[in-house]
Amino acid sequence: MSARWRTALVLGRVSNLPTVWTDVLAGVALGGAQPTAGAVVPVSVAMSLAYVGGMYLNDAFDRGWDAKHRPERPIPAGLVTARTVFAAGFAMLGLALLILLFGPGDARAFVPGLVLAGLIVLYNIWHKGNPIAPLLMGLCRVAVYVIAARAATATMAPTLPVGAAFLLAYLIVLSAIARRETRSPRLPALVSWLIAGIALVDGAQLLALGWSGAALLCVAAFALTRFFQRRIAGT
Repeated sequence: MSARWRTALVLGRVSNLPTVWTDVLAGVALGGAQPTAGAVVPVSVAMSLAYVGGMYLNDAFDRGWDAKHRPERPIPAGLVTARTVFAAGFAMLGLALLILLFGPGDARAFVPGLVLAGLIVLYNIWHKGNPIAPLLMGLCRVAVYVIAARAATATMAPTLPVGAAFLLAYLIVLSAIARRETRSPRLPALVSWLIAGIALVDGAQLLALGWSGAALLCVAAFALTRFFQRRIAGT
């Protein structure tokens, strides 16, 4: 792998992407629609762009903090400029919104997509020292559920808010632990496991809805995330 490509993958924490795909899968089912490839794939592409773009912006906004606490990250290490990372991050967010606008669901997913983009930017600007940062992070993932459901169906089932609350609780705990990962050498490994565990949370919800095949895909996504995390750090 060339140094340039590895830098791009590290910036985007791409090892965690399978958990984004399972969020979309669960969101479609929780919304009351059938999680078919036509319903899941376009939104997964958009959400992948939003996730990677958000991770780019995270490094760009955190470059000063990383210079002191995580100098191995690409920007403080001098592997890429903050200006380039900002441009790429916002470009990916914009492309994600375009897919939602012209993709499945007659643009129903575009408005919650705008909300997600706003949450991503707000979190990245204001997560250091912000006591509600874990809530903001959790809401970003909940927004993926809503976007997937809105893209797949015009009328959402009552299972969506229940499932969203379950995911939100998990993400708040995960984010609260992740905020302390530089304080202990053991925490980064735990955080990586918990991030991969998002796929299992999605799988449990799909299993509860009767989608056992989709639940098995979530178990595979968990394993895939752990495999990738050994090559590209998930945090």
